[in-house]
Amino acid sequence: MVAQPADVTATPTAPAPTRFCAAPARNARLARPLRVVAGVRELDPHLVAELGRRMQTRDELGAALAGAMKRPADDPQRVTMRQFHTALADGVDAVPDAGPELRRFFAVVDEVPAWVDLDLVERGARAFRRLGRTRIDVLLALSLIGGYRFGGPADLLVATGGLTGDTAMRRLGETETWGRGVTAPGGMRRDGEGFRLTVHVRVMHALVNRAFETNGRWDAGRWGLPINQTDLATTLGLFNSTALLGSRALGRLVTREESRAVMHLWKYVGWLMGVDEDWLFDTEREQNVFNYHVLRVQDDVTPAGAALSRALVDGHGALPDRCARPKLLGLLRFFLGAEGLRDLGLPRASALPVLPGAVINLVASGVVARTRAGRRFLERAGDRATEQELARWFGERRAEVGRLPG
Repeated sequence: MVAQPADVTATPTAPAPTRFCAAPARNARLARPLRVVAGVRELDPHLVAELGRRMQTRDELGAALAGAMKRPADDPQRVTMRQFHTALADGVDAVPDAGPELRRFFAVVDEVPAWVDLDLVERGARAFRRLGRTRIDVLLALSLIGGYRFGGPADLLVATGGLTGDTAMRRLGETETWGRGVTAPGGMRRDGEGFRLTVHVRVMHALVNRAFETNGRWDAGRWGLPINQTDLATTLGLFNSTALLGSRALGRLVTREESRAVMHLWKYVGWLMGVDEDWLFDTEREQNVFNYHVLRVQDDVTPAGAALSRALVDGHGALPDRCARPKLLGLLRFFLGAEGLRDLGLPRASALPVLPGAVINLVASGVVARTRAGRRFLERAGDRATEQELARWFGERRAEVGRLPG
């Protein structure tokens, strides 16, 4: 096994931030369905304590590289963005006089851990693509906007200017572009788009952390470190088991083999992203148990969550497709309930428009997916759905898809 260096999360830790377990009664109620799904009888006090502690720990491998990238221009150990992009595209040996932090970073991410089965990763990518538009709907309504019901990450997005005003649909498109790269054929191999984008996102996270930790504009005592290990692992859980649970709720049948493959895909993605290895899981049940504990220790909703949610709902209202906004509100009503809409300051909506799509999903996954040709058809349909959503979200900026910022 290729482990992250021993000090990857060696940040000296402060006490858990005050957002930790700040709304116990509310979150126990919201987490009740997941408690049933995961079969949790009682909270694990050790895991609860670790969730609080790791709100004050970061990805130290990425932090060291970010520190080298912020050295003075005349420092011989400074790493430039150009050098990072060259190493990412062509390998660190393609960088003349590559500094020690750049070499250390790529020595880790370039070596595939022994537990990674790249064939299983490919099967996971195919299974994820077969979920098609359903996956897109779940990640938007349940994973992304559903996550805005809790303070912390939403407040960081507002502080960075993300997902507000004119940036809302562009940021959404960038996230979907990353997901498309991760699930593309060969996407998680060293020369794949998913690998490239995942490693790039890791470094961008490290740079955001450094900027907010040094400029005095972030209250770590209230929120924890800007992008901390608990929030990183939580975000990963929204893409694997939460996406699968939500897809099942919308009528998609997911086999045990598909579940195992999807979890393996995102386990490798999480490792590349810098998530602590003991919080990378092989099965949905393990991830759901973790996710249940995560829900129990969250903060209450903050104004940032409502602002972000309204930006995305309003952004869908501005699309040429007049059904986009009602559909999104219907999905939010289905997944978050009337209470969730109130929490986020969104208008009342009915979940009934979701039901016809669930019937179609049952037919697609229960009948069409039974043959190899049917599965290939669903994969192609999923690819088309992704491209259509990217075209809608990016609009005239469609050429930006796949471009690495910074």
